[in-house]
Amino acid sequence: MRLEDCFQLGHISRIHGYKGSVVAFFDTDRPEAYTALESVFLEDRGELIPFFIEELAQNSKGHFILKFEEVEDEASALNLVGSELWLPLSILPPLEGKSFYFHEIIGFELWENDRLLGTCKSVVDSSAQPLLVLEHQGKEVLIPAIDEFIVQIDREANRMVLQLPEGLLSLNA
Repeated sequence: MRLEDCFQLGHISRIHGYKGSVVAFFDTDRPEAYTALESVFLEDRGELIPFFIEELAQNSKGHFILKFEEVEDEASALNLVGSELWLPLSILPPLEGKSFYFHEIIGFELWENDRLLGTCKSVVDSSAQPLLVLEHQGKEVLIPAIDEFIVQIDREANRMVLQLPEGLLSLNA
C-alpha cells in the first residue's frame, strides 16, 4: 500500500495500561464509522505497515483504545506512540453536494462566477475553519472553506465554484 493511496485517520497519542494497548485519536467528524476496523496502517519512515486489531473500544472522551496483534507489552506499545494511523482511500464513502474530503479537492480549479481564481494547492485544517490554499496571480491566498462561500463542487470537472465576499482576495493576497 502506498501513502498516496491512503488517508490519515488519526494518530496514537499514548499507551493504555501495561498490556500493549494504545489510545488513538481519530481525526474525523464521524468516528462511529470506524468502530469495526480490522486493521490500520502505521507509517514508519515513509513505509506503511499493516497492524491487525484484536480489540477496539471508544472511551468516554471519544478516543479509541486499540489492542493490536503481536503488541503484548508496555514497551512495544510505547514504540507506537506518535505514529500516524492510515486507511485506504477506497474505504471512504463518496460525498455529494458541497461536502468534500480535503485530499479530494487538491488540484481543483477554483472559480468565482466565470472567472478562474486559480488552483487549490492544499487545505489547512489548523484554524477555526479549514482554509483552501489557492495560487492566485502568483501569490498564495487563503480562503475559508465554509458552506457560505461554496456554491458548487463539480467532481467530474475537478472544479469548485465559490462566491466570495467583496475584497477577500485582495485582503488576503
